[in-house]
Amino acid sequence: MATGRRKANRTKKEEINWQERVIQIRRVSKVVKGGKKLSFRAIVVVGNERGQVGVGVGKASDVIGAVKKGVADGKKHLIDIPMTKSNSIPHPIDGVGGGAKVMMRPAAPGTGVIAGGAVRTVLELAGVRNILAKQLGSNNPLNNARAAVNALSTLRTFSEVAEDRGIPIEKLYI
Repeated sequence: MATGRRKANRTKKEEINWQERVIQIRRVSKVVKGGKKLSFRAIVVVGNERGQVGVGVGKASDVIGAVKKGVADGKKHLIDIPMTKSNSIPHPIDGVGGGAKVMMRPAAPGTGVIAGGAVRTVLELAGVRNILAKQLGSNNPLNNARAAVNALSTLRTFSEVAEDRGIPIEKLYI
């Protein structure tokens, strides 16, 4: 009898290879009785490039710990994104996060990801390949990433819209 540990059955979530990208690392301080306590805040985007993406924030006394906490937080806040056959979004959408606004428009195949800063990172890790996006109002990376996630989470497919209206999908275009 072998008393070694057995391999646990892997779930689908573990098999998906998640990619993570750090958007920003910032040194923050808290004033306490003995002086200033320094810690680090990491903003991390987690995605599988197949329609799932999440933004997480982690704080710790060292950078590595903050990034690990950010990845864990990002995996907790994953969203699913409906995409077209050309790896674009189904319709134009706007998103808001804090003072940041993000405008997104679907693009023709071969266009690529035309976006800047944190929004570009969110879209690339979500698996969107053809899209036009513009950051408006703020250039804060955390608020822009949250605005992008807000926009992507409110996307709806044609079949969902037809179902909500109670009509067949063929009558939706008339």
